Amino acid sequence: MKYCIILCSLVASIMAQPAHAATIIHAGRLIDGFTDTPHNDVSIVIDEGRITDVATGYRPGNEGDTVIDLKEFTVMPGLMDMHTHLIGQHHKDIYTEKFFMEEADYALRSTVYARATLMAGFTTVRELGDNGVNSVALRRAIDKGYIVGPRIYTSGKSLATSGGHADPTNGIRGDFRRDGDPLVGVVNGPDDARKAVRLRYKEGADLIKLTATGGVLSLAANGQNPQFTDEELKAVVETAKDYGMTVAVHAHGTEGMKRAVLAGVDSIEHGTFMTEEVMELMKARGTYWVPTNLAGEWVAEKAAEEGYFPDIVRPKAAAIGPVMRATFRKGYAAGVKIAFGTDSGVSPHGENAREFELMVAGGMPPMEAIQSATKTASELLRIDDKLGTLEPKKIADVVAVKGNPLEDITVMSDVVFVMKEGVIYKQPGEK
Repeated sequence: MKYCIILCSLVASIMAQPAHAATIIHAGRLIDGFTDTPHNDVSIVIDEGRITDVATGYRPGNEGDTVIDLKEFTVMPGLMDMHTHLIGQHHKDIYTEKFFMEEADYALRSTVYARATLMAGFTTVRELGDNGVNSVALRRAIDKGYIVGPRIYTSGKSLATSGGHADPTNGIRGDFRRDGDPLVGVVNGPDDARKAVRLRYKEGADLIKLTATGGVLSLAANGQNPQFTDEELKAVVETAKDYGMTVAVHAHGTEGMKRAVLAGVDSIEHGTFMTEEVMELMKARGTYWVPTNLAGEWVAEKAAEEGYFPDIVRPKAAAIGPVMRATFRKGYAAGVKIAFGTDSGVSPHGENAREFELMVAGGMPPMEAIQSATKTASELLRIDDKLGTLEPKKIADVVAVKGNPLEDITVMSDVVFVMKEGVIYKQPGEK
């Protein structure tokens, strides 16, 4: 009897405690990321950073619940950009700033870019190349709540061959121009390639980025030539798989692209001079394409400004935009699997949504463009069990825009609400 009284008292005490408070979003229009038509008048129920229910109708909250009124907006999953560089933002003197900036300067500046990216509705980014330490530290600071920014998956320092697009000593005078090694991401031969991957893993990278061809903005004449051998590419891919890492590949020229796809990489970035042969290879092998139209558009605009780019860069920059637009139209029509990415850091951070406009102008329907930055991006990152769609058990990354992006894609640049893991960072009326 004594124990029954104690037990009954304990049960009564537990039952008397209020239920855990939930957050309920009333969405006027919902794009869930996995169906092809929007849903009207929907409630999204969130508890402890996870979605517990998505139901038709506006569900009233219980005592203690928080109800967020987004009836006048279009609600969708947090957006994902698969190609960013939060370490910097292009400007006229970017080629010389490395001689005057400390690593701490880069780190502090990148917090501003991280915040701008999150406030633009991008709750997750794939950071593809920095000085080797910045993005890992930035990721850690965001995860610990020291600063505000998107969830980061980073490659750390990009891999290049000597003189290649990501060789950090390109274009500087001889007494500064050292012979790079795997520690700084420069590889020459399969053994170097394996070591470079292992060093990125050691430094805390999530994935590998390599530059299979020349680049537009590097201080070198050729932006298309292949820069990795088949053996080097094979060594990178095999080693990355050993460590559970995906491989993203910068490639403008056709031959370097083809070698990379045949080696088994996970994504091609840019893909400017992609041919029908490469498109078919990518489709057959399930290789993702991250087109970065915005970067091509931006550098082509800047090439028209006298003195903005060094002379060796300007012709490449001027030519790239129109080619990228034409290739996107062909690649989309051919059925290549496209994930959203901007190369922001070339263009200004926070303007990532302009990529949607260029994708739609290239023939992609608005719903598919949005899905490329939600469901498809989450699949490329291999996190589609946690993010990318709005459905029960998923992490509560939610954004809202003013207007209907299926009718006017430009409203994707007017994000009024941002939630990451159930935490609200921006509400209507706030900047």
